[in-house]
Amino acid sequence: MSLLKVDGLGISFGGLRAVHDVSFSLQRGEVVSIIGPNGAGKTTLFNIVSGIYQADTGSVTLDQEVVTGMAPYLLARRGLSRTFQNLQIFQNMTVLENAMTGFHLQEAGPLLPDLFNLPSSRSRARRAEEGARALLERVGLGRAAEREASSLSYGSLKRLEIARALAMEPKVLLLDEPAAGCNAVETSEIDELITEVAANGIAVLLVEHDMKMVMRISKHIVVLDQGQKIAEGSPAEVSRNPTVIAAYLGNETQGELAC
Repeated sequence: MSLLKVDGLGISFGGLRAVHDVSFSLQRGEVVSIIGPNGAGKTTLFNIVSGIYQADTGSVTLDQEVVTGMAPYLLARRGLSRTFQNLQIFQNMTVLENAMTGFHLQEAGPLLPDLFNLPSSRSRARRAEEGARALLERVGLGRAAEREASSLSYGSLKRLEIARALAMEPKVLLLDEPAAGCNAVETSEIDELITEVAANGIAVLLVEHDMKMVMRISKHIVVLDQGQKIAEGSPAEVSRNPTVIAAYLGNETQGELAC
């Protein structure tokens, strides 16, 4: 049974059809990657699934509930969280404080205890801090908890953003180019983190340009070109697909994808 199902999604901006009739599904604990050339509609598709854009056609179903057009905060309550292509980190806050912002749903409570710093409010804040510290350990940033976020390397900031998304306890995690701009070591760390996240039962929907990473960790790949799905299948099937090679990868990279 699919945890996330996308059926016939489409959206246009004026006369531009950015996404047209895209369908796929995602199971618990698997990594599905969306690939395609620049301008293929990958991030637009993410924005529809995560409620930022309203689809013109099609539907999104999350854990058997139709959530098409639902606001992002409502999707978050139902178990869908995401990261963005461009970092959305609070650079002047500590690493711990950034991670704690992901616990805002769990910290929600009556206003009065927060105004007067009553025990119930302090208890929620303490649980959020403990959870944030545990997540930072999980992503390899435990020792950096008290540092200002701006002092971290780019790859560490990417892992911090994933930690914050995980704080929302998602069933489905959307990652938009988590390894973009990272060096080989940082990419390997993010690769291992995504694999661990999926192994713990979270469904991961990934957009990523690093083809070696995509081929290594994906169970299933969906290929977009000019807003339409042109192929899908296992990494081996996609890497050999002549339509994919011609439209996106180029003949010279076919051998690289097979590795």
